[in-house]
Amino acid sequence: MLTDTPSHKQLRNIVAEQMRAAILNGHYKPGEWLRQERIAQDLGVSQMPVREALKELAAEGLIEHVPYRGARVVVFSIDDILDLYSHRAFLESRAASIAAGIITPKELAVIKELQVEVEKYGAPEFVSKYRELNRKLHQQIYLASRHEYLIRTLNQMWATFPTMLIANFAATAVHPLPERDPVDVAEHRAIIAALESHNAADSEQAMKNHILVTADHLVAFLRAQS
Repeated sequence: MLTDTPSHKQLRNIVAEQMRAAILNGHYKPGEWLRQERIAQDLGVSQMPVREALKELAAEGLIEHVPYRGARVVVFSIDDILDLYSHRAFLESRAASIAAGIITPKELAVIKELQVEVEKYGAPEFVSKYRELNRKLHQQIYLASRHEYLIRTLNQMWATFPTMLIANFAATAVHPLPERDPVDVAEHRAIIAALESHNAADSEQAMKNHILVTADHLVAFLRAQS
């Protein structure tokens, strides 16, 4: 429940942020209907900021509006996974290619430190920590491109994806993909080596390969589960 008295714009943003967090942490489940009245009551606000927050979350792709029925949390299909990973592979590989030509020793040092941490938390019981460090590592690479549109687009993608996508499926919500971590480590190292050598083509290919292979592993695992 909200206890302060923020402005209307601030209130809308606060409600959107709380709802976004509730979706990403699984409080609101895939396919669950989001009733304005209930959400407003839970947060101690009127329905207006909730209505505006729902529009914002729909624009981000977290929820969908169904005519005559209301809004619900999106449910991802296998085809959605393939589309999303393909988009991310294109954008992040381009960012890596650009970054390779201009990345600084300081930026490389940060990326290498993150990779050390990623490898430290590779055990299954640290899956949440591992995914957070993985997100930071990828973010540091595309930030090094210094291309603002790419950065904004990828920031938006990573704000909800792959966190929400992974959480959409019970088999991967709190468990790592079987035998994926060793491959993940090798692919990360290949990306970092290409960046360090300032090889744009190798950086692009290594990043693209990493993301698309991850998608293949995820899809194969989910199909086997079903």
